Amino acid sequence: MKILVPVKRVVDYNVKVRVKSDGSGVDIANVKMSMNPFDEIAIEEAVRLREKGVATEVIAVSCGLTSCQETLRTALAIGADRAILVETDAELQPLAVAKLLKAVADKEQPQLMILGKQAIDDDANQTGQMLAALGGYAQATFASKVEIADGKAQVTREVDGGLEVISTKLPLVVTTDLRLNEPRYVTLPNIMKAKKKQLDVLKPADLGVDPAPRLKTLKVSDPPARKAGIKVADVAALVDKLKNEAKVI
Repeated sequence: MKILVPVKRVVDYNVKVRVKSDGSGVDIANVKMSMNPFDEIAIEEAVRLREKGVATEVIAVSCGLTSCQETLRTALAIGADRAILVETDAELQPLAVAKLLKAVADKEQPQLMILGKQAIDDDANQTGQMLAALGGYAQATFASKVEIADGKAQVTREVDGGLEVISTKLPLVVTTDLRLNEPRYVTLPNIMKAKKKQLDVLKPADLGVDPAPRLKTLKVSDPPARKAGIKVADVAALVDKLKNEAKVI
């Protein structure tokens, strides 16, 4: 069984994001980039399934600039067997990414596709669902446990009311939640081995996909600065301010 794991290169979660002076987007010049944390969880889960003997091959795929090869090498160091980069300098939005992934899936024919539930840069939470819809695959989102047996999957999902367990057929799209696993530490020997693993580069035209954006960003701005708090003398004064100034009660 093949597992396809898309990974995205994003601004590192420890970096304070800055907006460009012209408001056209986020400034990523000279900023540390890394793999989307939810995608690390997805790669880890795929590698664990292969180590259990459930899967035979884990394929990491990324869409974007040439620099995304660095992210793919990280995925290979975690344990992916090979990688595919769909190289483009177009602004990639969730629908375009889903179309590219669907084309890659048509080529590779994986039985399981594991994605991070969302990327920490746009927080869209759309690509997995769009991929499932485009390919006609079953889907299980926000997974905190995945078990594969007898050609079926049993997935525990995190929902508002607690946990939901569903059983579904393959091929399947799974999106990972934080509690699915804890990604392993990437060791130096594995980083060196990753440099020798296969990494194929494709273009959107090779897959017959037009990645042109459908949405236009009008303006990006920082959230308004938070005002300083004040102290009140007693509960009566607090209630008065909440009612007459904040108007929340």
